Amino acid sequence: MMENAWIIPLFPLLSFLILLLFGKRLREASAYVGILATLAALVYSLLVLFERFTEPTYKTSVEWLTIGDISLTAGFEVNQLNALMLVIVSLVSFLVHTYSKGYMHGDERFPVFYAYLGLFTFAMLGLVISPNLLQTYIFWELVGVGSFLLIGFYFYKNEARAAAKKAFIMTRIGDVGLFIGMILLFWETKSFEYSEIFHAVEAGAVSQSMITVIAILIFIGAVGKSGQFPLHTWLPDAMEGPTPVSALIHAATMVAAGVYLVAALFPLFAASEAALLTIATIGAFTAIFAASIGLVQTDIKRVLAYSTVSQLGYMMLALGSAGYVAGVFHLMTHAFFKALLFLAAGSVIHAVHTQNIEEMGGLWKKLKFTAPLFLIGTLAISGVPLFSGFFSKDEILIAAWEGGHPVLFLLALAAAFMTAFYMFRLFFMVFTGESRSSLKNVHESPTNMTYPMIVLGVLAVVAGYVQTPFNHNLGAWLVDGNEALGHSHIEGPIWIMIAATLVSLAGIYLAYLIYFKRSIARNWLSGSGDTLHAILFNKYFVDEFYKYTIVAFTKGVSYFLRFIDVFLVEGIVKGVAGFVQGLGASGSKLQSGQVQTYGAVAFVGLAILVVIFALTGGYL
Repeated sequence: MMENAWIIPLFPLLSFLILLLFGKRLREASAYVGILATLAALVYSLLVLFERFTEPTYKTSVEWLTIGDISLTAGFEVNQLNALMLVIVSLVSFLVHTYSKGYMHGDERFPVFYAYLGLFTFAMLGLVISPNLLQTYIFWELVGVGSFLLIGFYFYKNEARAAAKKAFIMTRIGDVGLFIGMILLFWETKSFEYSEIFHAVEAGAVSQSMITVIAILIFIGAVGKSGQFPLHTWLPDAMEGPTPVSALIHAATMVAAGVYLVAALFPLFAASEAALLTIATIGAFTAIFAASIGLVQTDIKRVLAYSTVSQLGYMMLALGSAGYVAGVFHLMTHAFFKALLFLAAGSVIHAVHTQNIEEMGGLWKKLKFTAPLFLIGTLAISGVPLFSGFFSKDEILIAAWEGGHPVLFLLALAAAFMTAFYMFRLFFMVFTGESRSSLKNVHESPTNMTYPMIVLGVLAVVAGYVQTPFNHNLGAWLVDGNEALGHSHIEGPIWIMIAATLVSLAGIYLAYLIYFKRSIARNWLSGSGDTLHAILFNKYFVDEFYKYTIVAFTKGVSYFLRFIDVFLVEGIVKGVAGFVQGLGASGSKLQSGQVQTYGAVAFVGLAILVVIFALTGGYL
């Protein structure tokens, strides 16, 4: 099966092409094309994963371009990491395709939506199986194009257009770093192939300082895609897209691409302690920074968006702390419980037609499937014992502590407390208490929306048991004897697990007292005129800072260059052109077309020549 793994991305590509050509005829039957295509990709991905359990890594490539003694190749590779990612991406994509049939019902551009989903899924699956940096970069940019189309799907809304443009531009900023790092790496190793790059680094063919520079530049690309500070502001704005898009982008595809890139190039990053420390520091800061913003947001999707930014920070902290297994493990569990939370949030929005949690409440009895499934996702992301997030967060905290980063460990612990608090704040405000909405006839979503949530709910519970303190099967398989990837499990003191549990439970209890029991006033943080609340609610004014500094500076430079172009460059060009045109116009007046005039001029000219001849005696 691994020999034909290249077929997997072609299934969603085929759905994209079919819907592009026949979507208008198929209308809402387009959903079945997308669902069947992603189901085929999922089945094939599962078969590849099962085969990879017993077979070694498979890689094949063909010569694409030869320049002198340099040969560029294209192909695919199936190793432990991308075999796991193939299943995660195709599974979440299949569930989102199924869910969207109910959520997008009645939309005029229904076939276009499914076409975009197919293109996006194809790009992510192609990125996952790429065996070299150049091919990865091609699919990396295709993922960006797909996200632009999906985020801006409601293009008639100004907010959606602005969000799509913002996502595209901000991720391009990160991509510049990735591109420069990729070129420098090729300059040093004469290859884009992962295996040859790792061999060159291991053999000492690249200097330590250059490894650090290259690794940080490549990480800048991951910062853009995975919404790390300071290139994180596009990700919450991406909520302007349809909710199934949010689930796909925030769970297993675009934002996961940055984490995947760092994991795929982990031996390169591991060769530089400075690069690892940079990754860990930015990851820990992003985790607590985004978690603090999530404390006061009132849009249900934006709360989940900032939780995504925070969880991605956790993954980067793990990878930067040399916790390769911990980072990949959390990437997997997060894909399931975050997709569940977004789809459940979409079910809530579908029922009450608002995203403002201040206008919700009392939905536990009305949404009998969505409510408990949302609770499962909330328990998982909060790190409550026996749920998947508990095991993966524990691995990350141990990696940070044992990696010699006590300050970053404390930041991650504080972020865990905030996560538990704001997620249960969200749960209690949406599903408990009295309804604050005037809407009537609130009912559960159709089965094609609830079934995908049930599958993800099961995975949000059981997925964590593949890697526990007593069972290291996932880690052993991921590492598979590769010393560059670290250990299959990092042993840590038991008090870390206890502390993480107590911190999460404390966050849940505080949310319970404030938003359920109401024994503590809500304005403990969000009182009228409270400065801290204003700072958090306005996201630390990062967007405003960018607006009045970077954007203003860029506009100023643009206006200056436009002045140069219009009044100097174009002015000179117009001046020269005007002179030539005037000269030509003057000359054209002599061409009157009258034969008599031409004869008179010739006669006068002849007479002048005769006079000159006579006066000079024939000598000039």
